[in-house]
Amino acid sequence: MKIVITDAQTVVDELVTTEPLREFGEVIQHGLLKYEEVAEAVAAADMIICNKTLLNAHSLRLAKKLRYIGLFATGYNNIDIPYCQSRHITVCNAGSYSTNAVAQHTFALILAHYNKVAQYDRYVQEGRWKRSPTFSPFVYPLNELAGKTIGIVGLGAIGQAVARIALAFGMRVLAYNRHPRPMEGVTLTDFDTLLRDSDIVTVHCPLNEDSKELFNHDSFGRMKAGALFVNTARGGVMVEKDLRDALESDHLGGACIDTLNVEPMEEDCILMQTKNCLITPHIAWAPVETRLRLMGIVAENIRQFLNGTPIHVVS
Repeated sequence: MKIVITDAQTVVDELVTTEPLREFGEVIQHGLLKYEEVAEAVAAADMIICNKTLLNAHSLRLAKKLRYIGLFATGYNNIDIPYCQSRHITVCNAGSYSTNAVAQHTFALILAHYNKVAQYDRYVQEGRWKRSPTFSPFVYPLNELAGKTIGIVGLGAIGQAVARIALAFGMRVLAYNRHPRPMEGVTLTDFDTLLRDSDIVTVHCPLNEDSKELFNHDSFGRMKAGALFVNTARGGVMVEKDLRDALESDHLGGACIDTLNVEPMEEDCILMQTKNCLITPHIAWAPVETRLRLMGIVAENIRQFLNGTPIHVVS
């Protein structure tokens, strides 16, 4: 059996390899195929494993033997599901592999904003502490998390993990979810109340028609003055220009962003160099342990499919 990986570079490195997949057949590994290269590369494939590669009627037109598509991801908007169903191609995603990693990165961003670790390290490395008249120079204001209100938009597995960390910090936790999901220590509320009352608003909902551009000029305007906006979900939940305007006007105190509408970042991305905007390159999900777990889930998905009991099937 031929297993073709179309964008291995997005998951694999010297620490995380495709070895777990090799028990199922010949693994043909492509680093990062361009869209126009996909059709020929997968023509002989029995299985395709991908992360973000666009697979549709055009890119799959030559893959006459294809029976299975496995995703190195939870989201599957890059797969034409109706087309795959019409050809009886099973599509399986990988859920809940990055919960702890994304929750951890969310607080890494929040702490970076409030504790100014990078700024103070730069202050020391530039030799400025050596010239300080006091042992604790108050160059950059610091703030405690205890007592602050964090508003979580999307109380799924990741949102709940974020809530548990927030509670451990002594924070007040509000949450908005389309379908109410009670959680001890968390106050469920409506979206407007969450925006109005939160010192930090963090997004953990999927990108869909309800959440697309949910954070825009209006919603940023309804957030508390000086609040922090955190997005480790999807770039499409926010309007980048409106976020920039809210930051440049000083209405928002800061933003911590791990996802953009176009990735990698475009040369003229409007958020580049925006005031008080900290950006990481979509790496919240990417710790070594997380990617090893992901590879194990993808392998188990294949095993169950071959056993005739497919799991994590996308429909």
